[in-house]
Amino acid sequence: MDAKTTISEGRAVLGIELGSTRIKAILMDGGNKPIAQGSHTWENQLVDGLWTYSIEAIWTGLQDCYSDLRKNVAEQYGVEIEKLAAIGVSAMMHGYMPFDVEGNLLVPFRTWRNTNTGAAAAELSKLFNFNIPLRWSISHLYQAILDGEEHVSRIDYLTTLAGYIHWQLSGRKVLGIGDASGMLPIDSATKQYDAVMVEAFDNLIAPKIYPWELLDILPEVLLAGEEAGRLTSEGALKLDVSGHLQAGVPMCPPEGDAGTGMVATNAVKQRTGNVSAGTSSFSMIVLENGLSKPYEKIDMVTTPDGSPVAMVHCNNCTSDINDWVGLFREYQELLGIPVDTGKMYETLFGKALEGDPDCGGLMSYNYVAGEPVTGFPEGRPLFVRSATDKFNLANFFRAQLYGAIGVLKLGNDILLREEHVKVDRITGHGGYFKTPGVGQRMLAAALNSPISVMETAGEGGPWGMALLAAFMVSNPDGLSLPDYLDKVVFAGEQGVEVAPLPEDVEGFNKYMGNYRACLPIEAAAVANKK
Repeated sequence: MDAKTTISEGRAVLGIELGSTRIKAILMDGGNKPIAQGSHTWENQLVDGLWTYSIEAIWTGLQDCYSDLRKNVAEQYGVEIEKLAAIGVSAMMHGYMPFDVEGNLLVPFRTWRNTNTGAAAAELSKLFNFNIPLRWSISHLYQAILDGEEHVSRIDYLTTLAGYIHWQLSGRKVLGIGDASGMLPIDSATKQYDAVMVEAFDNLIAPKIYPWELLDILPEVLLAGEEAGRLTSEGALKLDVSGHLQAGVPMCPPEGDAGTGMVATNAVKQRTGNVSAGTSSFSMIVLENGLSKPYEKIDMVTTPDGSPVAMVHCNNCTSDINDWVGLFREYQELLGIPVDTGKMYETLFGKALEGDPDCGGLMSYNYVAGEPVTGFPEGRPLFVRSATDKFNLANFFRAQLYGAIGVLKLGNDILLREEHVKVDRITGHGGYFKTPGVGQRMLAAALNSPISVMETAGEGGPWGMALLAAFMVSNPDGLSLPDYLDKVVFAGEQGVEVAPLPEDVEGFNKYMGNYRACLPIEAAAVANKK
């Protein structure tokens, strides 16, 4: 069936993802191929010391993204989107969105990027004997309790960004298990919130005498493949302000961007992993067995079908690189040279391959925001060199690429060297890998492991979300999610693999030795504010 007929007959599947810098939508056909797309660019705001997106920005952005998708469909196929086969919504994980009984947001959305929850995360990690990261929803909730915030007693519902959008579109207060595992730990046996931890938390806050217990305010946990409600008439108008989209579309469980990344790279099977590298970076390795003990640098979450995953999450990745490219762009404009941003990235990334394996001693800390893995509540981007280092463009840009994944390496060294986790395939996706062969080679050196990049990985999170929606409505054989991806979606595609070069591995390790030794420089920069 051609794309125009697929759309006009309502057989297309819609995947939406609200990322850190872009809201993206992909329309997919019955063969799991993207046939149209839309996007909206946005940025978080630092308000009263906390990173947030306003409710107005969320809905304006989502509606503009869908409008852009409609425009793309009209230009390509000359038809309107009236019906859909299924819809899936995903978004950046974690954070804090508490609502009162009337559905009003009680405080501005607190995103994953905030690092003000240190006291809460530390106390909960000890209470649960489980690493509770700063950005998790339970950390934000307990920090608000510790800080005596008045709104806590009025909470009726607590959810993530994806859970909020799904609720508004479908009326259902549910969450996919992967996103839910970033709110509160999941019991791998029951595939629900860990009952022992829920009881411990309720006992901890009992003296406060709130009118709720924890399970009263959390979303219901659903697995990939389960129906999570249908698009309501009100929801259809919220998404498509033109009024063309009809209600009644089945919706799959909303997921976090980590889960959609796993799906888009066919990395939900045990002994597979993926690295997402964009504004932030994270690696996800699906485990055969649990880890020997909790690690502060490693988060335990789940795949969209509930398998345990070791996650290393870094608040920073390519933002500092983008700023440096912007500086080069400004210089080029000053000279009156036409600017092709894509060519600039390709050229500078390529030049990095000519650099010394250890970057000639140059070093970059890409901490635009705080970095919990290395213990920094705030960020100060720094470029560091001594007078005797080899300061040239190739080494400079190679140092930027190394610095973007330096923190990621620190966490994965625990998994691969200390826990001896076995991984058959690691797949990279995101802007860091856009220039062929460069980001792959750097990550292969960092992890001392082959790295694959698939042609489809560039479709990213919204495509992964569309695949989860299709899995719900187009799986007549009842395949598991890993088998569905293997046999139906990817059909054996492994992507292009780059193996680590010994000299690169040695050079990256030397770079990281300097990186660890000079962390006090970053600490001094954070301590001495402008």
